[in-house]
Amino acid sequence: MIKIFRKIHLWLSVPFGIIITLVCFSGAMLVFEQEITRSVKKDVYYVADVKDSPIPMGELMESVKSGLPDSVSITGVTVFADKQRTYQVNLSKPRRASLFIDQYTGRVTGRYERLGFFSTMFKLHRWLLDSANPHGDGVKTGKLLVGISTLVFVIALITGIVIWLPRAKNNFRRSLSIPFTKGWKGFWKGLHVAGGMYAVVFVLAMSLTGLTWSFNWYRTAFYAVCGVEHTPRNFGQTGNNKALTRNGSDSDTRADKSSRRHGGRHRGEHSGGSRRSEFGRWQQVYEELKEKNPGAPQITVGAETATVTLGSMGNSRASDSYEFSRRTGEVTPKMRYADSAEADKLRGWIFSIHTGSLGGIITRILWFLGALLGASLPLTGYYIWIKHLMKKK
Repeated sequence: MIKIFRKIHLWLSVPFGIIITLVCFSGAMLVFEQEITRSVKKDVYYVADVKDSPIPMGELMESVKSGLPDSVSITGVTVFADKQRTYQVNLSKPRRASLFIDQYTGRVTGRYERLGFFSTMFKLHRWLLDSANPHGDGVKTGKLLVGISTLVFVIALITGIVIWLPRAKNNFRRSLSIPFTKGWKGFWKGLHVAGGMYAVVFVLAMSLTGLTWSFNWYRTAFYAVCGVEHTPRNFGQTGNNKALTRNGSDSDTRADKSSRRHGGRHRGEHSGGSRRSEFGRWQQVYEELKEKNPGAPQITVGAETATVTLGSMGNSRASDSYEFSRRTGEVTPKMRYADSAEADKLRGWIFSIHTGSLGGIITRILWFLGALLGASLPLTGYYIWIKHLMKKK
């Protein structure tokens, strides 16, 4: 039986080993992308000097808006708990566009721009640099190869565990050691066997969650195993949430829209002959949410909506969303994370587990090392296999 598992382990790994190495290595490079980017572009992401109080948000947004083309609008602003971080102003286009502004001086420090190295690593990790539109219709060769290779990697890891178990029963301590005194052959073999066992939990977690982005049938099955029915991302409201907002800002929002239809300007209102800024209540909303959520790592305020990220541990995408009246500034809950759809919660957990962000910096370091070890497994496996063939000859 072990011989059968050895053959499965070998002949599945040989044709896909290089792709597995590329996917694991590029994934490891992406773990600390945000920290490295902020370090390289410190003048963009951090203010020059922290002052007693920032410029009011409405005034800042009006300043940014005056420098934008007519076709581009401000969709929201993200404020971080770290007072040294610049405000991130989100724009309507292009996709995921944003710029950063020093909240103490009003100076625009720069635009969001992914570093070339990380852009290449991401495309390599997801699509093997396939130039086809990954979000379009039809089969994408690179994406398909990544999915198949990841599936093969899971089988190789499981068969590797089965092959390792008899050795562990005979000498458990030796089976988990990497010898440094037996030459290169002993070192590479130890790195492949013991290193694989050290990394297996992490790379299995990455692979099993990563496959949800590769195959629809796998994603449906994965959600079913977790006891959740897969549904598209829910941006709407549950029945409870609708009831919660029916008598709150929802009515105020309708009143605001009605006011704009009856003589109001497209991006403002009249009050005593003066124009009210569309950003006039943003500062008020932010301060209220900050007071209610003092430990939130970031708060985003947009056009009559706001989002509070709940924390950096566990589900890193967990957040509460709110609505507010542009006229009165009254804030009401729209979607509590605790009340959100189970599929949405699981989707956030999948992302957190795949990227290693579920436990903060500790798990990310472990995921980084695990991904590097995962990248080395096909290479050390090739070495052992080629040595075996040469010995046979």
